Parts: sequence; structure tokens; C-alpha cells
Amino acid sequence: MPETRVSKNKVIVLDDDPTGSQTVHSCLLLTRWDVETLKQGLLDAAPLFFILTNTRGMSAAHAAELTREVCINLRDALDELAVSGININPLLVSRSDSTLRGHYPVETDVIAEVLGPFDAHFMVPAFFEGGRKTINSTHYLVVDGKDVAVHKTEFARDSVFAYSHSYLPDYVEEKTRGRITASQVERFDLQDVRGNSLPRLLELHDNVCCVVDSETQQDLNHFCNQLMQAAQQGKHFLFRSAASLLTALAQLPPQPVAAVKMHEYVRGGKAGAVIVGSHVKKTTQQLKQLLQQPQITGIEIDVEKIKTQRDQLLADIITRTEDCHAKNITPVIYTSRTEIQFDDQQSRLAFGEQVSAFLMAVVRNLPRTTGFLISKGGITSNDVLSDGLALRTSRVVGQILAGCSVVRCPHDHPRYPDMPVVIFPGNVGDDQALATVFRRLAPALEAVT
Repeated sequence: MPETRVSKNKVIVLDDDPTGSQTVHSCLLLTRWDVETLKQGLLDAAPLFFILTNTRGMSAAHAAELTREVCINLRDALDELAVSGININPLLVSRSDSTLRGHYPVETDVIAEVLGPFDAHFMVPAFFEGGRKTINSTHYLVVDGKDVAVHKTEFARDSVFAYSHSYLPDYVEEKTRGRITASQVERFDLQDVRGNSLPRLLELHDNVCCVVDSETQQDLNHFCNQLMQAAQQGKHFLFRSAASLLTALAQLPPQPVAAVKMHEYVRGGKAGAVIVGSHVKKTTQQLKQLLQQPQITGIEIDVEKIKTQRDQLLADIITRTEDCHAKNITPVIYTSRTEIQFDDQQSRLAFGEQVSAFLMAVVRNLPRTTGFLISKGGITSNDVLSDGLALRTSRVVGQILAGCSVVRCPHDHPRYPDMPVVIFPGNVGDDQALATVFRRLAPALEAVT
């Protein structure tokens, strides 16, 4: 009989788009979830890994089906390792948007059904690098230095994930359609988070919903220490969170290469490429600033032509991209900025899939010596990793800007070995953020231009 080795806790993140790694480094991102790939993540030296499900870009039914598949395979992977003498204590996180968009409670319900039971599930949407914080159970977005309740922002009017409440207990009641009432939600306010919550955590049971205040990273660091103590005493918790909780759970040292030196990863002093799929207002503002930078050329995709003129449009963009690369100029390939209105959610998602498939065809046909790739938008980035680059796994090397991860293609990638890829969420950063990321990569280009 094999000797049993007890592993440290492993934080397992089911990420509904690939931007959840925006506060950590040195961990694996998995774009496949067969049992063997999941075992690779479970056995990796990093304290956490991500499974990129991309469910935010799916219907609720498809999101539930895919989440169930991941959880069943994860359960099997954990069981197989346990049989071989490797016991792993999983800490499960359903990572989603810091502005409350996503399939809640669909995903947490499925996770609880397959991998539960849990004593509680915690809603922790804070993302400090992006100016998201929760005070008195109300979630805020910092806009021009002022706290704005998120239900008053454009994100609350999302055509798929609209909501009416920033007060999280009311949000929970709204999204669960009254199955969990606001009065049933356990509130951990700042005083609780900064104090001793361990006795209260030990009393939680029956997967009660808890909402957590947090104004600074130190708040979550302190609270997570108590959560871990409760877990060590046998409590089973599930988390629905944005990225800052992961920083507290992972407790990583500083990243190996500083943000301002990320140009060290650029391949061969060659120009890169930028793919912009996100259409939120912040992205449009950032795109405008990027297009004013030297060594940049904008290439706009008229998305309404994709259905009827796809092949001609693709050939034209590939040719223009190759021309830019020959001159060591970085092309910025972006979708037309006007958001098209649709009659229903299904039509909108189908159109989004069509546009994404076109963008991925562009990615697959970038010049082989492309120095780097910046992917703007969460769903766009997921598709870049899983489809455009066809990566089974990739490793986060760090953050080039607060909230923007850099991963590298593996050394044996058939087209872009070792190419750095910036995962840039649509709703992160100030107006200059996209230009700043480019400038941090551009020093590698100066010697050859």
C-alpha cells in the first residue's frame, strides 16, 4: 500500500474568462480539463492554478453543462491522486467579474452539487488594482477618484448580465430569484473582516451565502488567514470572487521580472501585434491613446462585413499585418467600436462567437516572428489562448500592469515558441493603460527600428 503524503492546500480556480490571474504569477493556466491535464495542475509546484472555462461568453445552460464536466473530471483527478497516495485539499474558487457580471448562481450551484457539500459560499468581488471595493456590503467602482455604486455603471446594463443592485444581499436575492433572500445572507463588514471572525466562520453551515467587505488587500489577507484556519478545522468553503481574493489565498512572493522590464520577454527585437475585441467604453478610450503611439498602425475590422465578406476581409487584414511586420511596426487589429443591438441574448452570443472566430483566424496567421501579442478583452483573451494559439497549458510570468497578466507560449509551440502574451481585461486601467503596456514592451524594438 503506497505511503500517504498530505499535500498543502491547492487553490483551484474555475475562471469564467482568462483575466483572473491578474494579481498572481508563476502559476498554470489550463485551457483543457481532461483528467490528465487537471492532474498536471494539481501536482504543479505553484499554490494555485486556473481552469479557463470561458463561461461568461456562454448561455447559462451551456455554462452549467461545462462547469459540471470540469467538476466531475476534477473529482476524478483528485480521487486518482488520492489512490496513488497524494491527498490534496482543494480550495475552490469560482472566479468572475469584479463588476458583478457572470453566471451566478448557476456556476456555484453546480460546483456545490458535484464537489460539495460546503458550509458556506463567499461572495468577494473586490479587485483593488481595478478600483473595486466593498463597504457596508455595497460594491463600488472608483471612477475619477469617486466611489460609484456598480449598479449605476455601464456594467449593470450589460445586455446579458444586467442587474439592479449594488448592495450585495439584494444582488444575491435578485440573481437567485428569491431562493436566497437578502435577510438570509451573512454579512461580514469591515469590522468583522479586520477583527476575529474565526468563531463565526466555524459556525457556518448548509452552504450559507456570505458577502465580504474589503477596502484594501490587507483586509482580505487578514480575513483569508482566518478562513484557512477554519478550513484546517474541517470547514468546507466555496468562493465566488474577483481576483484580489486569490492574492490573499496564494500568498506569493514578488514576481521574478518587474513590470517595467517585461520587454525582456519580447522575441528577437521584433514588433508585436495587438488584438482588441472588447467594446466597453474604457477599451475604446484606451485604444484611442494607443493609436497615437509611434511604431503603431491601426487596422479596423468592420464586424458587419464578417458574415458576407469574411474571406476577402481576412486576406486583406493578413496582408496589412505582414506589411506592418516587415517594417517592424506593431499592428493594432480592432473591431469596429459601435456595439450592435440584438433582439435576444442568443443572437448576441452567436454574433460574438462569429466575431471571435474571425479574430482567432487573424491570430493564427500572424507572422511567425511576431515579438509579442497583446490581447484586449476577457473573452477575446480566452479565445486567443485556447483557440488562436491552441495552448493546452501556459504559465503566468507576472503582471505588466496592475490587473494585466503576461503568459508565455511554451518553448515547443509550433508557430510562436516562447512568445509573451498580455492578457488585458476590457474594464481595467486608465485611458493610458494600453499605451503604457505597449511602451513597456517597446524598448526591445528600439535597437532594430
